[in-house]
Amino acid sequence: MPVDEITDPDDDRIADYRALTDVELRTRWEPPHGLFIAEGELVLRRALRAGYPPRSFLVDAKRVGQLADLDTGSAPVYAATPDVLERATGFHVHRGVLASFHRRQLPTVPQVLETARRVVVLEDVNNHTNLGAIFRAVAALGVDAVLLSPSCADPLYRRSVRVSMGEVFAVPYARLEPWPDGLAQVRAAGFTVLAMTPAPDAVPIQRLTPAQRDRTALLFGAEGPGLSQGAMAASDLRTVIPMRRGVDSLNVAAATAVACWELGRDDLP
Repeated sequence: MPVDEITDPDDDRIADYRALTDVELRTRWEPPHGLFIAEGELVLRRALRAGYPPRSFLVDAKRVGQLADLDTGSAPVYAATPDVLERATGFHVHRGVLASFHRRQLPTVPQVLETARRVVVLEDVNNHTNLGAIFRAVAALGVDAVLLSPSCADPLYRRSVRVSMGEVFAVPYARLEPWPDGLAQVRAAGFTVLAMTPAPDAVPIQRLTPAQRDRTALLFGAEGPGLSQGAMAASDLRTVIPMRRGVDSLNVAAATAVACWELGRDDLP
């Protein structure tokens, strides 16, 4: 595996990795240029296993051996000292391994729903940490796909990918537009849309009927504001996770995990 040494943080060969901590810059740069960044050896291996074509690799010079078994194809491998890595990326790359990958075209909503039995739908979830945690929970708890409102954050943003431990590569997802009228597509595909809300008159999730639990789309809103009135109106049923000790709600990622486990336990032996 040939390795090119990088000594200048402004070297144009590593432009993909510049200013990785600048969220606004990266969200303007990465999707239009058809790329995303994977951080850490485990995550980049999962991206490769999922079939994402690599553009390049950028590695701490002391860790080049970790990638010796990889088939990097025509993608160049660059090595640099920790100081050069930090000056180029804007942070201390403590995992020591970065990779830039080509994005793939997203599937359509009908394609995602065609073989799914249970999906999660997100409205305006624009916190990358929460989004990554949701994808990890969805993958672990047997949910088949995720649908995102147009205002949701990018699942392939570096922080989302890292928090998900690469599970964003394993779970199909699509953008659901227009919003919230696009929820009609989900209902037309035979899903019961369950709007997750702490409202006192919502049905406790453990009391859903077998028919309501069978083919479900769990609908979650962002931290704080929750679901919009339009999204609520487009759902079939308002559903709540019962709380104790006066707690009114959970973090959206935690709530997603609880709800997914509750519905997924029907599949347990």
